[in-house]
Amino acid sequence: MKWLLRALLALLLIAGIAAAGVWQWLRSPLALAAPSVELSIEPGTNPAEVARAWVNAGVQTDARWLYQWFKWSGQAKQIRAGSYEVHAGITPRELLDKMVRGDQVMEQLRLIEGWNWRQVRAALAAAPALKSRTATMSDAEIMAALGQPDVAPEGRFFPDTYAYSRGVSDLTVLKRAHAAMQQRLAAAWGQRATGLPLKSPDEALILASIVEKETGAPADRKKVAAVFINRLRVGMPLQTDPTVIYGLGETFDGNLRKRDLLSDTPFNTYTRGGLPPTPIAMPGAASLQAALNPAATRDLYFVARGDGSSEFSEDLAAHNRAVNKYQRGGK
Repeated sequence: MKWLLRALLALLLIAGIAAAGVWQWLRSPLALAAPSVELSIEPGTNPAEVARAWVNAGVQTDARWLYQWFKWSGQAKQIRAGSYEVHAGITPRELLDKMVRGDQVMEQLRLIEGWNWRQVRAALAAAPALKSRTATMSDAEIMAALGQPDVAPEGRFFPDTYAYSRGVSDLTVLKRAHAAMQQRLAAAWGQRATGLPLKSPDEALILASIVEKETGAPADRKKVAAVFINRLRVGMPLQTDPTVIYGLGETFDGNLRKRDLLSDTPFNTYTRGGLPPTPIAMPGAASLQAALNPAATRDLYFVARGDGSSEFSEDLAAHNRAVNKYQRGGK
């Protein structure tokens, strides 16, 4: 029986040494092929594939050890998809903790109030580490992919800063921006003033885009909205330059001429009454609120003072005096 006891003691000793070795490995820094190693984990990647991917990316250890650690920890199924970056000094325990927490490397895409759809597409194309799915898609294909077939993309995305993990699809970011605009628009429409000459949230979005482009000073925003609301009420053409410029598209050279104001397009609010067919830009939250809760005024006109603010008038005679004063240098 002594030999059996000795064998058991030997096995216990070996197991203890192995356990101590594993414990030490878990607490020791992993060797890296570079000062930092990056890895994007796609949804549905199993733990064994994650372990191999880290080794292939530059973590210099045995992938089987990493996988067994993930498995023995009981947290293998909690590893989150995303983009990760590790630096010299990270241990196997810290590596797993990072993936379980979802401590990802994040990039940012900023969409600016007043941008048009061309600018949005350019920003997507220039965004760092964003996987391009939309580059070869038409506008119609993009909107169909977002569940909005036959809807123009202009103005349909909320201007904000969107954080995303490296390697995510640009369509994924667009979905977030589109959902954000839908939510903001629905909330603003639900809190709209009574008696507005707007038949739908879409019309509110179109008006808000015009308010966004026409407002120089934030304090004037609701007054600008009131002018256009008042014009719609009395059947007066909106006569707003930004819609004309939008209709000119890429042919606009920065100088709006009289012939442009007389050249009819669906967006020329000098030659056509009512709202244009689509938004002309992305309105921010303040413009959405202004369009649906304008100032209580009877103003029908405004003119830029030259300092970013505007002078508002109820009648044409007063407006002409303001134009003479602020635009023509009169007194």
